Amino acid sequence: MVLSWQIVRFHLKETFSISYGSYSFREALVVQISKHGYSGYGECTGIDYYHISLEDFDRKLHTIKEKIESQKINHPTEFYRFLEELQLPSFLRSALDCAYWDLFGKLENRSFIELNPIEINHLPESSITISAAPIQEQFSKIEKSSWTKFKVKCNHFDEKEIELLLNCGKTIALDANGSYTSEQCKWLENFELSKNFTYVEQPMKPSSENYSNLKADKFPNWMADEDCQENIDLKTLQPHYQSINIKLVKCGGLTPALKLIKSARALNFKIMIGCMTESTVGISAGAVLTPLVDFVDLDGANLISNDIANGSKIEFGKVLLSEKPGLGIQIL
Repeated sequence: MVLSWQIVRFHLKETFSISYGSYSFREALVVQISKHGYSGYGECTGIDYYHISLEDFDRKLHTIKEKIESQKINHPTEFYRFLEELQLPSFLRSALDCAYWDLFGKLENRSFIELNPIEINHLPESSITISAAPIQEQFSKIEKSSWTKFKVKCNHFDEKEIELLLNCGKTIALDANGSYTSEQCKWLENFELSKNFTYVEQPMKPSSENYSNLKADKFPNWMADEDCQENIDLKTLQPHYQSINIKLVKCGGLTPALKLIKSARALNFKIMIGCMTESTVGISAGAVLTPLVDFVDLDGANLISNDIANGSKIEFGKVLLSEKPGLGIQIL
């Protein structure tokens, strides 16, 4: 095998604002694993509030390049066991795991869906993200959009704004990105109309001390994002969250995501497949899991102006899965 990689800067179509800050671009590490004339691709985004340094990943890849290239072509689960031995951060492990699944499928001339196999009975629609902004500006974006599901970012708590969103006639989820207090969460738990939000994601800053205040049997569909990290014991979340957001970079890739979905179903969690602000490389990896989940938030490639790949697409919320081998990723 041959391993190569590059750091790419993706420019956002508009400023992306959340409780952690505002961003006009994102940088991502795109890895390529090649064999016999075929190439597989994976991606991970540099996220400051996750303390992810792509420069550190670049240095790490230089040190492990020969080890990766010396691996024989085995099933991706075997390759993943090798990756675990390298003790890599989940973001970097995810990029390599996804690239290998893409390559393996292309070598076998079978898609990820066929390799697992996954039945495609229903594909939930994806939401589009509405950045944190004054409420009227958010409403204006929602009204002009051709999408039908919206995830509205919050950086503060306002009862009147919450009621306005609930009465706007659209399918709305809230993403607080940890900006609510326990008292504000209690208000939502006792506010019956809050059940009409698709979900309320990561209401408080991630910690067991914070999420222990949440009650899964109350009105909001609380969804864990940052509280659902790699190696999380889902049973500890069960009394507090009804749903979890699985992002490949947080759990370490497609291989562990399949296991996490199985474990979450056994505990009756609702599941969302989510993303960072990623190109079609990252979105195509997440998209192959959409038949297995309840909610989809894979709008990342729709938010950038300089996409680098073809593959699975999200068009106005509709998930259009590539039928090509592997993850169906082709670099432009």
